[in-house]
Amino acid sequence: MSAYNLAGILAHHADRVPDRPCLVWSGETITYAELDRRAARTAAGLARLGVGRGDVVAVLLYNCPEFLEAMFAAARLGAVFMPMNWRLAGEEIAYIAGHAGARLVVSEPELAALAEAARKDLAGAQGVGGAGTAPGWTAFESLREGGQAPPLADVAADDVHRLMYTSGTTARPKGVMITYANLYWKNIAHVVEFGLTGADRGLACGPLYHVGALDLTSTTVLYAGGTIEIHRKFEAERALDALERAGISNVWLAPSMVNQILSHPSLERRDLSGVRLIIDGGEKMPLPLIERLLRAFPNAWFADAYGLTETVSGDTFLDKRATVGKIGSVGKPCLHLEVAIWDESDRPAPAGTLGEIVLRGPKVFKGYWKDPEATATAFRGGWFHTGDIGYLDGEGFLYIVDRKKDMIVSGGENIASPEVERALYEHPAVLEAAVVGGPDPRWGEVPVAFVVCRTGATATGEELREFCLARLARFKVPRAVHFIDALPRNPSGKVLKRVLRERVTTR
Repeated sequence: MSAYNLAGILAHHADRVPDRPCLVWSGETITYAELDRRAARTAAGLARLGVGRGDVVAVLLYNCPEFLEAMFAAARLGAVFMPMNWRLAGEEIAYIAGHAGARLVVSEPELAALAEAARKDLAGAQGVGGAGTAPGWTAFESLREGGQAPPLADVAADDVHRLMYTSGTTARPKGVMITYANLYWKNIAHVVEFGLTGADRGLACGPLYHVGALDLTSTTVLYAGGTIEIHRKFEAERALDALERAGISNVWLAPSMVNQILSHPSLERRDLSGVRLIIDGGEKMPLPLIERLLRAFPNAWFADAYGLTETVSGDTFLDKRATVGKIGSVGKPCLHLEVAIWDESDRPAPAGTLGEIVLRGPKVFKGYWKDPEATATAFRGGWFHTGDIGYLDGEGFLYIVDRKKDMIVSGGENIASPEVERALYEHPAVLEAAVVGGPDPRWGEVPVAFVVCRTGATATGEELREFCLARLARFKVPRAVHFIDALPRNPSGKVLKRVLRERVTTR
């Protein structure tokens, strides 16, 4: 047995505390022993379908116990687990599944169309899902029927545990290779950071395909032997019910989720004193909003965070004692991670000086799947170059000034501007296009497009939005389209997106 195999954590708790609740789902409690048995049988079923070490298992599911069951089953075989974002369009799903070379797709009836898109370019890829998913698919439940549970794969620290596709800063998503060691060191760091024990109960109400719900809540709490309550989708009222009555101790909430909770009409009469940890990340949260959150959750540590998919998220956290005094900061690095600021010459910058945020440590990813060029660009001088701009103050607190080039964060979802621009450029009337983030009271940011039309050609904003909707997920489609004569550029010809962002905020 490998010490790094994630499935070994489940087996350990199943041996030591077999009857302890592991997952809570729609009134059903699944113990550690039960989930371990399910994952072992599912692993046997996957093996019968030809899944083995290193094969990619794509999972396209709403939140449910089977999501985590599939993750542990894949780990048991030494296969690569790949959660997929169900908010993406079919074309995007097809690209990711094809680029990853998925051996098998696990889905459900509600996502049948996306699941079929995922298999479109995969010759011989198996489909696993419930009744109504698609003709010829294997029922998930049948995986658990018969067959001897395989032993835990003896994985190496550097073996890929998971693939997670991020929009990044290019026109196509990149596959982030998260190793078993990355997850191992991340879990230890976060268990220590937050003092987690088997008594903790986390709430997974955000999508499990996202590192926030999957890693900042679920895998960390399960590593400590705690319990996860799973909600199929985020609903503010249901989340509040759980946070009030279910003994939830910690939860990850995207800024858009925080806004919905704080605006819910029942908030003032809720007793939310049992929640001790709220992890947030993404857009900066202003002090008045933090003050409202802390009034609603009087005993909670609001851990404003900075993190990336490439580091299994949760790189820095703002300490409870510094929440107000260091407002605007995302805190200090967790265990097993170094943070530095480098200047344009790839040299360390003095405290208080703006520069690129660089990271190194055992929780930093292995590289990008099938993309050695992007990997080499990201890793220079022994550090991972995030592309984010910030500074460290004299006490070592990190401040984020600007996000990755061309990145928009909308409701916790990353949107790469070049990806949206690529769709706009496909329209015959578009000569040039640039997309930036515009402020939005609910989502934090939404994509806004600036378009230059070809000579003699015309288009409307709604026409371009409908054009994009056929090619992109709805949340990536520009909320507004502004037609201009020319894009602002610097002397080198680079589009000045800073100028465009200023135009959006002043309109």
